[in-house]
Amino acid sequence: MKKNMGSADRLIRTLIAVVIAVLYFTRQISGTLAIVLGILAIIFLLTSAVGFCPLYVPFRISTVKKKQG
Repeated sequence: MKKNMGSADRLIRTLIAVVIAVLYFTRQISGTLAIVLGILAIIFLLTSAVGFCPLYVPFRISTVKKKQG
């Protein structure tokens, strides 16, 4: 599994997951929306942790910076 997520991509996903968690714990979101966004937040955290997004593979997307030289 080759990493296909750069540091900026990983940081943005982590920040989005944190925002979703804050919204949930401050009871700004609830019900079905909270469940869907909670699952999305968990996925964002997992993909950020490993640096690999399976949805990028079929589209051949990579946000990892290419090494120069």
